[in-house]
Amino acid sequence: MNGKTFRPGLVPQLIMAIIIGILTGQFLPDPVCRLVVTLSGIFSTFLKFIIPLMILAYVTMGIADLSRGAGKLLLITVLLAYLSTLIAGSGSYLVSSSLFPHFMGADALAQITATAGSSVESYFTLTLQPVMDTLSAVVLAFVLGLCLSAMKGKEIGHTLYDVCKDFSGIIDKVLHMVIIPLLPLYICGTFTDMTRSGKTFAILGILWKVFLAVLLMHMVCIIIQFCIAGMFSRKNPLALIRNQIPGYTTALGTQSSAATIPVNLQCAEADGVCEQIRNFVVPLCANIHMAGSMITISACATAVCLMNQLPISLKTVVPFIMTLGVAMVASPGAPGGSIMTALPFLYMVFGPEAGNPDGPICAIMTALYITQDSFGTACNVSGDNAIGIIVDTIYRNYIMKRT
Repeated sequence: MNGKTFRPGLVPQLIMAIIIGILTGQFLPDPVCRLVVTLSGIFSTFLKFIIPLMILAYVTMGIADLSRGAGKLLLITVLLAYLSTLIAGSGSYLVSSSLFPHFMGADALAQITATAGSSVESYFTLTLQPVMDTLSAVVLAFVLGLCLSAMKGKEIGHTLYDVCKDFSGIIDKVLHMVIIPLLPLYICGTFTDMTRSGKTFAILGILWKVFLAVLLMHMVCIIIQFCIAGMFSRKNPLALIRNQIPGYTTALGTQSSAATIPVNLQCAEADGVCEQIRNFVVPLCANIHMAGSMITISACATAVCLMNQLPISLKTVVPFIMTLGVAMVASPGAPGGSIMTALPFLYMVFGPEAGNPDGPICAIMTALYITQDSFGTACNVSGDNAIGIIVDTIYRNYIMKRT
């Protein structure tokens, strides 16, 4: 015995929270259910307060750090990462909108609609106004990030950059120490309320099918990315995929793109990517390339819209994906970071009322996403190396030869 206490990972905790919430809502008396829902409501109020600060911290530092690279290679890498994210998210919506309706029968949807008005009442609520709204946070983050990227060390010193970096560290600490640990309570309260209102079993009957479909889309995305990288570099795609297995499994365990960087650098070396390029592309893409996360978010958003009979179309999904492709920069460093960053923008798909970040529909969206977060992260980091292979080929065949 080494004296260390066992602590299950985030996904097992959330699964346990869902089970406990269902059992609480099904078997325990109303006072207990109201207590759980009250505690969950307090957390959701704090979450609504912290989200704009999270956006400001992550997006500012993500954009400010993009200056660390060399000219054309930086631009090429960013464009490839953004394009991959857009295509993955749009493809996920097209597949999900065609496939998911077959999972969701009219009876299940009717049951969900019939119970939409019933919910457990909290004992009390707290009013906590955010420091700024989410749109202001995004605009301010873009202004600060772009100016710091262009000016630090040239027209200005590093003081403001260091302040923003420290602020990002504080928010990251809050995310690790408060938001992520209390997510199970949030989800437990949501499922307690849902079970009491009769929604849970209809939703859980759909959940496993959504999970399987998203996992298959991740696999297809990885195969396509490495096939493109293989054709571009004239390397065997199967060998490239085999080289990626250590990085994929590490991401499954850590749920963090940042934590997977050391292993992913070894995968890139096995792919034949030169040291200069892999040391540049892999850390950068760990923060800006989120094809797997976007697949999961698009699929979960489609499922939630279908379950709640909310209108959704490619016309609304594409602007949502384009916005998240920028807003989620640097958010995957912590488990659940992508969905936390996405919450303020869900109104673009769900509408102003249903898209309330601390509302029940967004809570369902969070639960759906978190249970698949590790697979999305693994897809993200796998795609990072596919991009690295393409950038390395461009560097060797075009930039190096011209210089």
